This record gives sequence, C-alpha cells and structure tokens, in this order.
Amino acid sequence: MLKLGTFASYNPNNMQFPETELIITDKNNVYHLDINEEHIADDILLVGDQGRVEQISKMFSKVECKVQHREFVTHTGMFNGKRISVISTGIGTDNIDIVINELDAAVNINLKTRTLKDKMRSLNIIRLGTSGALQADIPVNSLVVSQYGLGLDGLLNYYADYKSINEDFISDAFMKHTDWTANLPYPYCVKADDTLFKKFAQGNPTGITATAPGFYGPQGRQLRLKAAKPNLNELLTEFNANGIRITNFEMETSALYGLGKLLNHKCLTVCVIIANRVIKQFTSDYKKSVEHLITNSLERLTT
Repeated sequence: MLKLGTFASYNPNNMQFPETELIITDKNNVYHLDINEEHIADDILLVGDQGRVEQISKMFSKVECKVQHREFVTHTGMFNGKRISVISTGIGTDNIDIVINELDAAVNINLKTRTLKDKMRSLNIIRLGTSGALQADIPVNSLVVSQYGLGLDGLLNYYADYKSINEDFISDAFMKHTDWTANLPYPYCVKADDTLFKKFAQGNPTGITATAPGFYGPQGRQLRLKAAKPNLNELLTEFNANGIRITNFEMETSALYGLGKLLNHKCLTVCVIIANRVIKQFTSDYKKSVEHLITNSLERLTT
C-alpha cells in the first residue's frame, strides 16, 4: 500500500522521474508554475483569479518575487513577519491537479537529478475562494470553512490508494440520498487538515463543501441546456451525514484536499459566500466581500 507522503509504490528505488512525467524548464523550474523551491513559502494561499494575487501581495511589507506563466501567478513576500506565497490556480479541479502536483514536485523532488529528496517538505495550503451557499441560514458575505471536500468531479479516482483517505461514511450516505447514478463519477470525500481547520473555523459556518466539475449543469444551473439532475441542489441542501451538512458549492476543494492529503500537505478552504442558491440572493458588493475574505484570512494565518 502506498505510504502517505511518499512515492514508495511509484518510485521504490528512487529512480529518476522521466522527462515526459516531470517537465522542467531551462531555468530548472516546474513547467506550468515556472517556479522552484526557492520561490515557495511554507504557507501558501491559493486563489482562482490572477488579479487577486496582486490584491493580496500589495498588503505585504515586502515582496520577494513575482512569477507568471499562463494563468498561474506566484507572489511571495512577508506579512506580519510570516513568509507567505500567493498563487493563482484558475478555475477547476483540473488546474488544482497541476498546481498541487507541481508545488509538491518543486519542494520534494530534486529538479536537477529528478530524484526524491531525502527529507520531505510539508506545506500549509489554504484556498481563498468565492462560493454559493446551499443552506438558507448561511448569509451572503459570510465566510464558510470547509471541514470536508465532497468531490463530484471524479479527479481523485485517477489516483491509486485514494480510498485510504476517503470518508466512506459521507460518500456512502451521499450516494444513497441522491440515488447517485452509475454514469457519474464516484463522489469521493476528504477531510481538511485538523490544525488549520481549528484555526479558521471559530465563528464561521462549517460543513461539507461540494466540488463540481463545472459551473452550469454540474451545479444545477439551466440556461439553454437542461440539467440531467435538475433537483441536485435540493438534494445537496437536504443531505445530512451524522449531523454534518453540505454548506456550499464550488469547483476546487475536493481535489485540493485529496491530492494534498495523499502528498502529506495540510490543506484548507475558506470561501466567502457571494450568493445564496436557496434564497436566490447575490452579494451587493462583491469587491468588499472578497476584501473581507483576504484580510480575515491573513490575520488568522499570521496570529
């Protein structure tokens, strides 16, 4: 069985990772992020929007580096005496797959020799996102801290041994409650890091964050195309597993929690609620909501 935090099954003799599996730039950086271990702090904030990286780093007392390749922007600097990296991921679990694997490669694989390092580095990775609430009593503009990520996206099913970290009691109850059909991906479920969760949860709504593989049909929205499961949102709202309910919908958390835990990194998602899908309410000041998310999260991370 794969031991968490290692590549024991995949690379038992610490062989070199082939060029086709680990793409390295001529600057000796991982390919998509275009960074190496020197660019990366132990504490990392992930944001979807590229512009949000600058919005956060402008609050730093010092910015050490700025790197951009495609939609992936990385700024590393100091806030309240703590070194922090901010990285934009773009939208979706497919981009999270790139970001988490390349962050881990940058810090835990020697990019010159293409072999594992003797000492593994564990990162604190906190996603700051926007989201829609699935419970009527969660106010717009509030912050929701994800205790679990429920993956409706299927990404973690492509990785060996994901069942070793899966919260089966939630997955099983969810499939039964929704009459989950065989043509849809297995709804995996992974728990947040306990230490980070306790640090951010106080005073905020918590629960299960459902991660969808799209914004429209997969989240029950219908424009010109009819959703295959038009009552999905109602089923999500009604779901309860041992007193734990689904609080919100977004598009990244399940992959972050799953890949992070398999690679022995500590992960958490904090989302500001910009819409309540149950009472059909949208925030009147999107910019102010995001600013609240950023300032609150920076203070909690550094105090």
